[in-house]
Amino acid sequence: MAQKKVNVTIHSQEKLAEGIYSMWLNAPEMAKEAKPGQFIAVYTNDSSRLLPRPISICETDKENGRLRIVYRIAGAGTLEFSGYGAGDALNIMGPLGNGFTLKNKKAFLIGGGIGIPPMLELAKHLECEKYAILGYRDSATFLADEIGKYAEVVIASEDGSVGTKGKVIDAIREKGLKADVIYACGPTPMLKALKAYAAENGIECWISLEEKMACGIGACLGCVCHTKEVDEHSNVRNKRICKDGPVFLADDVELLSADEQRERIAGGCMCGTVKESAVKNTADSRNTAGVYLDAVKNTANRGKED
Repeated sequence: MAQKKVNVTIHSQEKLAEGIYSMWLNAPEMAKEAKPGQFIAVYTNDSSRLLPRPISICETDKENGRLRIVYRIAGAGTLEFSGYGAGDALNIMGPLGNGFTLKNKKAFLIGGGIGIPPMLELAKHLECEKYAILGYRDSATFLADEIGKYAEVVIASEDGSVGTKGKVIDAIREKGLKADVIYACGPTPMLKALKAYAAENGIECWISLEEKMACGIGACLGCVCHTKEVDEHSNVRNKRICKDGPVFLADDVELLSADEQRERIAGGCMCGTVKESAVKNTADSRNTAGVYLDAVKNTANRGKED
C-alpha cells in the first residue's frame, strides 16, 4: 500500500508495567497489510515536535481492523502518547519497513526489553516448534503470558528475580536449547552476541535493528547501517534501516555502536567500503557525513527515545 499519513482513533490504552504502555489503534487498512517485524510512525499532536516516533507493531486484529503498539516512555513524545485514551486521535504512517522472513524451522524468538513486543505477532504467525527467549531488567515481565499462548517462553532477567539471571544467551545455554533459525529484536549488544552465537553454531539468524530515524521511508539516509553489499540508492556499503530493514540477515550487516558509527563517519567513511581512502579525500564526503551526523543526533529512536 502507498505510504501516507492517516488520522486514526485510539481504541484502548493500558499500562503494562512502569513506563510501558499498550495501545490499540483503529486502523483497518494498516492492520490488513501489516506483517510481523514491521513498524509504524506515530506523530505527536504537539506542532513543536515535527518528527514521528517509529514504534514496532506488536499485534494485529485484522477482523476488527486494529493494530497494537507497545512502547516505553523515553521522552516528551512517548510521554504525550501515554496520556491519551479511547477515542483520542493520532496521525500515523505505515506499515513501514520489511518484516521477518517466516521459515518452517525450529525457531528461537528472542526479544530484549522493548524489542519484545514484535515477538508476539511473529509467534502468532510461525507454524513451527518455537521458543520465545525474553530478556527483562527485573520481574516486570510484560507480554510474557501473551506470547506464552503461542510459544514456549524462557525468561532471563538482569537482576535474577525471574528465570535465568543474566542475558538471553545465558538462558539458552542454561536450558540447553537448540534451534535452526533465530529471530531477534533488541539492543545492539544483545544482537551482536546472538550474531556471534549463530555463526558459531551454524544457525540462520534474522535481526531487527533499532536505530534513530527521521523520515521513516528511506529518503533522508538518517538511519543507515553498514552492510556487505553496495546499496543501489546511495552507492555505498550501507542499507536504510527504515526502508530496507528493520529486519536483516545477521551476516549481511555490521553491527556498530553509536560511538563506532560516529568515529567512522568523522573519518570520512559512511560505508566501510574498500575504497575508503578515496572517500576520505573528497570534500563532498565530509559534507555528507556532517549531514548524516546531524540526522543521527536529531532524530527519534524506534521504540527507545521519545
